[in-house]
Amino acid sequence: MTVEARLTELGIVLPAPAKALANYVPFVKSGHLMSISGQLPIDAEGLRKGKVGADLSTEEAAIAARMCAINIIAQIKAACDGDLERVQRIVKLGGFVNCIDGFEQQPQVVNGASDLMVEVFGDKGRHSRSAVGVNALPLNAPVEIDALVEIA
Repeated sequence: MTVEARLTELGIVLPAPAKALANYVPFVKSGHLMSISGQLPIDAEGLRKGKVGADLSTEEAAIAARMCAINIIAQIKAACDGDLERVQRIVKLGGFVNCIDGFEQQPQVVNGASDLMVEVFGDKGRHSRSAVGVNALPLNAPVEIDALVEIA
């Protein structure tokens, strides 16, 4: 099954890739590696906001992380001229969770993104990652995720 077919099966319609909000680019290709800048949980309803453990539950934050992963895939598609079959491997995800002091469920939050990568790319979606708690993120987003991807 193609990546596009998996997306359709999952009911996911990729959004237009987000533009940079500051002095950076959405992605950089170097050889067969591509770095995707941090993506926020933005969809047709707008940006999800809040601090995990106060404004959002772990489960709500995991949904936000999934939204970040959808936006990562949109950036990958743009960088690969529309051909998601060029993805050889999701190498790494970096997850940042805007959370209250003492919150320890960052891995469960970032699983929202990790699980989607495996659902969409199969074994090519298995990756290394970090899941870090932070005291703030841009625009008061609850989660931000970046990626390193190997492409053909």
